[in-house]
Amino acid sequence: MAEAAAGAGASMRIDLFLWYARFAKTRALAQAIAEAGTLRMDGRRIDRAHAAVRVGSVLAFPLQGRVRVIRIEALPTRRGPPAEAAALYDAIDTTPKPVDAPPPAA
Repeated sequence: MAEAAAGAGASMRIDLFLWYARFAKTRALAQAIAEAGTLRMDGRRIDRAHAAVRVGSVLAFPLQGRVRVIRIEALPTRRGPPAEAAALYDAIDTTPKPVDAPPPAA
């Protein structure tokens, strides 16, 4: 697994993180995701590829017809295999929970 970047205040460009974590096939596509204006980091809209992400940041962005919400767990040092990339973040489930229907009145 990729080691987290050294230092408590370590950060990395958001486009690099998206590419290293394999959300985009190329860095140019990762830049396009970041600059589209649809990506949110910790609730703020991001429209620049050089925005800095840190461990603990929460990202929300549309990808392949659905909204992905992730929490960054580690900063990568390289673009490794998919298993290594998946260990960099924790997916947050955003599907609505079913509401229990009240019992029918007798």
